[in-house]
Amino acid sequence: MTVQPVEGADNASANAYVTQVVARANTSFYWGMRVLPPERRLAMFAVYAFCREVDDIADGDAPEAFKREQLAHWRDEIEALYAGRPSHPVTRALAGPIVTYDLPKAEFLAMIDGMETDAQDAILGMDFTELLLYCRRVAGAVGMLSVPVFGDTSANAQRLAVAQGEALQLTNILRDIVEDAERNRLYLPHELLDKVGIASREPKEVARDPRLAQVCTELAILAHHKYREASYLMDQCAPKAMKPARLMMEVYRAYLRALEKRGWTKLDRPVKIGKLAKLWLLLRHAVF
Repeated sequence: MTVQPVEGADNASANAYVTQVVARANTSFYWGMRVLPPERRLAMFAVYAFCREVDDIADGDAPEAFKREQLAHWRDEIEALYAGRPSHPVTRALAGPIVTYDLPKAEFLAMIDGMETDAQDAILGMDFTELLLYCRRVAGAVGMLSVPVFGDTSANAQRLAVAQGEALQLTNILRDIVEDAERNRLYLPHELLDKVGIASREPKEVARDPRLAQVCTELAILAHHKYREASYLMDQCAPKAMKPARLMMEVYRAYLRALEKRGWTKLDRPVKIGKLAKLWLLLRHAVF
């Protein structure tokens, strides 16, 4: 990768900025990243902060045209980053990691592509091909940026990034059906809706349909398949490098199991994984 040297990058303030972004987010991401050495941890904080910035745009209340304009600015900022002229604190924090870990520009742009999907005023379902492409963009891209920072650049690590990204995003979709419906978003595949006789593509109507439980069951089966695929691939990668990826996978896997235990007829009842459970997962999968 040819990247121009950064002129006058203020690493201290940029690193402080991305660290604050992660701290404010209060996310499971932190649990996975805390096992990394400081340099790699800061690199992952910068990757996360980028994802947070573009995700906040897509999830905001602004008109779609404004969101697209803001995402276009981030495309320009990524181009500036790789030309050695980052101006935003996040891209200044990324200036070192993109060289040190050879992070591909295409994955940052893929993430923005995914956020352009979320920026739409309405998302009325997808077919399976579109759903997996969406998962690849919004979650697989994060994985592809993460595994080199973790310390594994093998083909298996890249396949893991995609499979785990699909598993995690399918879990997010199953967790957020009601919340997404309130935002006029429906990510469930048309094929599964048609299979159980749900003809509507209006998100709130679909979320209230009792037949939706069958759709969720089948999508959860697919998510479990992706977790098994990711687990197999993880076993082919460098164990030490994959500690944070394994922890993230097990936290999300626990979310999926908790969702299944709650059941698919009570979608408005939130499911959370407590701090003690996360600590146990940290001890079990990351420390030893």
